[in-house]
Amino acid sequence: MSKNKILLLDGNSLAYRAFFALPLLTNEHGIHTNSVYGFTMMLQKILDDEQPTHMLVAFDAGKTTFRHTTFGEYKGGRQKTPSELSEQFPYLRKLLEAYQIPQYELEMYEADDIIGTLSKQAEALGEKVIIVSGDKDLTQLSSETTTVYITRKGITDMEKYTPAHIQEKYGLTPNQIIDMKGLMGDASDNIPGIPGVGEKTAIKLLLEHHSVDGVYEGLDRVSGVKLKEKLVANEEQAKMSKVLATIETKAPITIDLDYLAYSGPDMDEVIKIWQELSFKSLLEKTSYAQEEKPPSEIKFTTLTEITDKHLSDEMAVHLELYDEQYHTADMLGIALVDEKNAYFIKVDDAFASEPFRKWLADDTKKKRLVDSKTALAAFRRNDILLDGVEFDFVLAAYIVNPAITSDDVAVLSRTFGYSDVFTNEHVYGKGAKKSVPVDAELAEHVVRKAMAVWNLRSVMDDKLKENEQYELYQDLELPLATILGKMESDGVKVDRQTLVDIGEDLAGKLTEIEQKIYHAAGEKFNINSPKQLGIILFEKLGLPPQKKTKTGYSTAADVLEKLEGKHEVISHILLFRQLGKLQSTYIEGLLKEIHKDDEKIHTRYQQSLTQTGRLSSTNPNLQNIPIRLEEGRKIRKAFVPSQPGWVLFAADYSQIELRVLAHMSDDEELIHAFQNDLDIHTKTAMDVFHVEADAVTSDMRRAAKAVNFGIVYGISDYGLSQNLSITRKEAAEFIDRYLKSFPGVKGYMDDIVQDAKQKGYVTTILNRRRYLPDITSSNFNLKSFAERTAMNTPIQGSAADIIKKAMIDMAKRLETENLQTKMLLQVHDELIFEAPPEEIAILEKIVPEVMEHAIELKVPLKVDFAYGATWFDTK
Repeated sequence: MSKNKILLLDGNSLAYRAFFALPLLTNEHGIHTNSVYGFTMMLQKILDDEQPTHMLVAFDAGKTTFRHTTFGEYKGGRQKTPSELSEQFPYLRKLLEAYQIPQYELEMYEADDIIGTLSKQAEALGEKVIIVSGDKDLTQLSSETTTVYITRKGITDMEKYTPAHIQEKYGLTPNQIIDMKGLMGDASDNIPGIPGVGEKTAIKLLLEHHSVDGVYEGLDRVSGVKLKEKLVANEEQAKMSKVLATIETKAPITIDLDYLAYSGPDMDEVIKIWQELSFKSLLEKTSYAQEEKPPSEIKFTTLTEITDKHLSDEMAVHLELYDEQYHTADMLGIALVDEKNAYFIKVDDAFASEPFRKWLADDTKKKRLVDSKTALAAFRRNDILLDGVEFDFVLAAYIVNPAITSDDVAVLSRTFGYSDVFTNEHVYGKGAKKSVPVDAELAEHVVRKAMAVWNLRSVMDDKLKENEQYELYQDLELPLATILGKMESDGVKVDRQTLVDIGEDLAGKLTEIEQKIYHAAGEKFNINSPKQLGIILFEKLGLPPQKKTKTGYSTAADVLEKLEGKHEVISHILLFRQLGKLQSTYIEGLLKEIHKDDEKIHTRYQQSLTQTGRLSSTNPNLQNIPIRLEEGRKIRKAFVPSQPGWVLFAADYSQIELRVLAHMSDDEELIHAFQNDLDIHTKTAMDVFHVEADAVTSDMRRAAKAVNFGIVYGISDYGLSQNLSITRKEAAEFIDRYLKSFPGVKGYMDDIVQDAKQKGYVTTILNRRRYLPDITSSNFNLKSFAERTAMNTPIQGSAADIIKKAMIDMAKRLETENLQTKMLLQVHDELIFEAPPEEIAILEKIVPEVMEHAIELKVPLKVDFAYGATWFDTK
């Protein structure tokens, strides 16, 4: 009996299946990941279930195969691979390398042929073989020792084809699958077959005649005049189609079964890729953690009292916190380091020291910190001021190269040549939640971080100046960190009762919609159960199923949206889900985030996360309060001023990224539109559709708006087709017409890509860099993604630079004007303030003045503003 189990995977087929089975997903760097994620989930499951001894992933070598000599139009009807999928293949191959799974492709042959050849070799030796694919063609390889797993509508749900299963399902043998394809053809591969002959007819013919040749040998016994006519007219085509559908089992491969031996993954490398692609759910399921080499010994003094003699004019100061939520985290210790001294101080001892408190608040005493915003907010929570920040290591590293940033100073410091730093795991425990550390270990850990910051100051300054980015760091990001720290610690007031009332109102509406769903369905069931909902929709109500999962029919949002209009229950279910998410995520979620001591929410702004320079918000994400539904907008009613009688004042940039595009592209049409305050989407529709303004329909404007913003984000024909529910061909034509209408934009795109190829990076208006190492790659997919990134990063990044500059200028102006107004929130292109009513007239003047002149462009920046008793009332 065979001791080996050989697993053969159809790489291209499974990658495609995963891509179309999952919604488009991206990591924080904008790399699409849904195909690699789906493939990984499938791979993990099958490795766990099957425990193979041998493995191979076979790939198609190219578009041309030996089958094209038989039929030149073979696979001719296939659409071009979406760029969102193409860019993922290099990551998929990289992932397979990390799993140490052999990969193979063969010029002029398909993955099917490689799999077919290897499976027959293994079969001859009596080895057990499992083939995994999304293509049912491979079921012809099924045998007593070979099982073919075909993914269903999902990616981890599989149907297992054995000879017995094929017999039960079709009444055929595995070899007759080829004959069936010959008769019915295969639209996905452009195998013609016999026009008008489908699966049922093909099976009926084969049950009687056994094969394509048998059908023609017994043609006189075929019933039905029209069917016989079709068979006669297409005999050569049917026989050719069978040849095309036949998998080659004697391909000239240069590998043997020994090459397929599999001993398991290199988890070091797998984890790195999961981290790079932000596969958080997979990372959370593994307890794996990389080992760190123990650092060398250091000398430091533990102080119980800080006096002036311990404090110098410039020092590195590090405050260690128990976890990343620094608004509430326990403080574990403080380190002070300069050229000669290194001290560790317990938090209570440090905070009790008046000299230390004065030194922290003195702007003439220069401080070097790991992360100044974190420290400032944490100190303020204890009524301690931090000023005089001269160096912020995380921000400096982020500006030098935003692609390598991490919250861990140890990771960053090694990147910039300083390796003598403990990672948090040495103190808090490997692969586990943070536990209470031993004092001696804690002290050393905290001091090492301060030492790293002290030693890296000159290194980082040199790098910033070499890159001509010192001003971006010194004049923009460093002062912004102070502003954000103050905004975070000030927080925004939330009326708890308003949230509760909105939640109760939502609960009432959910109950009403629930009854409507039951009425439309004709019975009660668990609406939140996909299995029960699938049975109601696709069996009882007879709606056409779109996808299937291992538990039944898919009832995902994209499935239901395609069914909208086919039955009244669909719109009710979609609304039920939307309101349910508002209830759980935004009502219950926000209620949990209200601090009981001040009834405020203190979000955390991630200043060093995105590669474009945009801020992101977390715990909670206040940049993502939903506003499309009226019920979602109402949530903003709970955000109120912290002072009685005050108002909230909101100001946001109008179409800032399109204005940046006009500036950077120097496109005459865009510049003219903005200089004359025209509706840019209507203007785009006029130019693209060649109509006058009064002839622009709402659909035309919607399409123009989609492509306007799509261009900014590097949209492809596939992405635009999904947004507008049109074909990829129509989307491609629309993008082509757009670029012809705005030649400056086309020129900008071409020029920025060429510039990136020469320099290896692109820059924003304020010289923020994004490195693009793949821009000159010989790999088409990697290069394409880098080119798209080169086009859109300067636009998005410059818009981010502008509002950051506006925030700094606004903070200065509020101070100059001696106003009580406070800046509370930044929501992408919008700033929200709270102010006493007597200062509103001043804000109406100075806010747009400051924001519109933060940076001068070739087109005017435009700011809209409004104010009211709540955030809701500012719109």
